[in-house]
Amino acid sequence: MNTPLKGAVLTALMLLACPAAQAQYQLVWSDEFDGTALDTSKWTPQLGDGCDLNLCGWGNQERQFYQAENLTVADGLLTITAHRGGPGEAEYSSGRIRSLHNGDFRYGRIEARIQLPAGQGLWPAFWMLPSEEVYGGWAASGEIDIMEAVNLGGRGGNEVHGTLHYGGPWPDNRYSGAPHTPAESVVTGFRVYRVDWTQGEIRWYVDDVLYQTQTQWHSTAAPYPAPFDQPFHLLLNLAVGGTWPGAPAPDTPFPAQMRVDYVRVYQDPAISGGP
Repeated sequence: MNTPLKGAVLTALMLLACPAAQAQYQLVWSDEFDGTALDTSKWTPQLGDGCDLNLCGWGNQERQFYQAENLTVADGLLTITAHRGGPGEAEYSSGRIRSLHNGDFRYGRIEARIQLPAGQGLWPAFWMLPSEEVYGGWAASGEIDIMEAVNLGGRGGNEVHGTLHYGGPWPDNRYSGAPHTPAESVVTGFRVYRVDWTQGEIRWYVDDVLYQTQTQWHSTAAPYPAPFDQPFHLLLNLAVGGTWPGAPAPDTPFPAQMRVDYVRVYQDPAISGGP
């Protein structure tokens, strides 16, 4: 949020060492959302329903049409808003952004402070995709889901998920992951979602609480640690409907909002070679 303390904390984070095991981590990329518009030097909105990419419904039977006007920056926050109704015959509209070619990273500590929306059929996510599909189409080149949640406040409770996708191109893809229920509400407050990604190991945290470590994955196109040895970029979106959450209910609250306080990436140059 846009406060003097926030700026002071960011400066301190850039200067202070991290825990001893990762003492060389340095802040290399961030967005504090302190302006009045999306910083297009860092993010690109993705628009539409996915059909232009031969992914109608974004590959998951999602029901939203992504629009730039559903993305707002004010008061130190990025707000992604989902509405009932959209252009043409779209049932819903929402927003999605990615850092492709403006923020691409191999290894590091990647985190965001986010407040999530509650409601049946809502699917907020903070995740990563390969910047180049070196090992082939999804999911042979991998996907890192830092945080996903569905149906919060109802069937989804207060649960968030961290997941890896890998293996071969669909339908030979595989996935592994774990859920986590934070002690504090992910809906009424902001939580910090993070992965620490090094060669051969990825760890998931919520508010500095480690809840999952993965060291086992594969790609049909190359030996381990592929596919998670290449640069990935960041994505933030709020989907509506889809195969995982199911359809929204009549009482699902709209407009629904996913609020992002900041996104930060730290790297150890000795490990990653820089951004």
